[in-house]
Amino acid sequence: MAGSTFGEAFRISTFGESHGEAVGVIVDGATPGVELDEAYIQVQMDRRKPGQSSVTTPRKEYDKVKIVSGIFQGKTTGTPLMIILYNHDMKPEAYQDIHEAFRPGHADFSYTQKYGIRDYRGSGRASGRETAGRVAGGAVARKLLERRGVQVLAYTSAIGGIACQTFDEAAIEANAVRACDPEAAEQMIQLVEELGRQGDSCGGIVECRIRGAAAGLGEPVFDKLDAELAKAMLSIGAVKGIEFGAGFEAASMRGSQHNDAMDGGGFRTNHAGGIVGGISTGQDIVFRVAVKPTSSISLPQQTINIHGEEQMISTIGRHDPCICPRIVPVIEAMACLVLEDQYKRQAAMLG
Repeated sequence: MAGSTFGEAFRISTFGESHGEAVGVIVDGATPGVELDEAYIQVQMDRRKPGQSSVTTPRKEYDKVKIVSGIFQGKTTGTPLMIILYNHDMKPEAYQDIHEAFRPGHADFSYTQKYGIRDYRGSGRASGRETAGRVAGGAVARKLLERRGVQVLAYTSAIGGIACQTFDEAAIEANAVRACDPEAAEQMIQLVEELGRQGDSCGGIVECRIRGAAAGLGEPVFDKLDAELAKAMLSIGAVKGIEFGAGFEAASMRGSQHNDAMDGGGFRTNHAGGIVGGISTGQDIVFRVAVKPTSSISLPQQTINIHGEEQMISTIGRHDPCICPRIVPVIEAMACLVLEDQYKRQAAMLG
């Protein structure tokens, strides 16, 4: 299956299906001699795993990290790292009644058109379960970025039209929706819980800030840093849009407003989101992604089956009413992968 590898100088390939035996990742390009263990990676896996709260799927996957290769005496060897996470709480029988139907919002139809076959058990490779491998690989990249003084932080800024009004970094991991505003978080949780009871779902917006990234990362023209980040984010199944800095607001601004003026102390504003001409400026890199509502809902929906016959279906299973809380560490992981790859590409260019 093409399209399962991401990156150039620092590269990952994910594998596995939602209800298969395991999921995981192969990481190539890790700097040798860096201290790394399963406990470090496990921290990020625990942030992504299901069954965390009342606003996430009740599926119980402990996502216990197992490093199979690439580590010796507690340090990276520079050879490929293989990280595997075995599935335990699989219930493929939950999909038996609708295994011939194309679920609205899912990749059932498009996968069938491309391959002529699909894994109907929780969408197979198209499931959000695939992102477990990304988070594991992203944790390796995060470890390397820490040595460079780079911090990657994502958080929910809106859910179902409820937007954060304040920014409190300490609040992000202290509430179930990982929102940066504790008061807005309470409203978001109430909404998501109610939608879960109704069998419906909602989307939201997740913002990411990258601090401490050096100026000069990114390639001109086709491999711009913002283009690479956009590709990374849009490769996440639930993400439908991305904007940097002022984003779409730039369309209604004047040049005199949007241009980031400079003085002896550097940039006065950051409407560009830390990237100009596709190259980092040394400011915080700021972007936001639009997360669609969870496709799996139990409300009846109109569709067709593989025979072209119309039918009504309900997706009865264990699904997140809102993906935002668990997609936060996935977004961080993909940002880490892009940044470490860019650092290594820059080093290779400079010789």
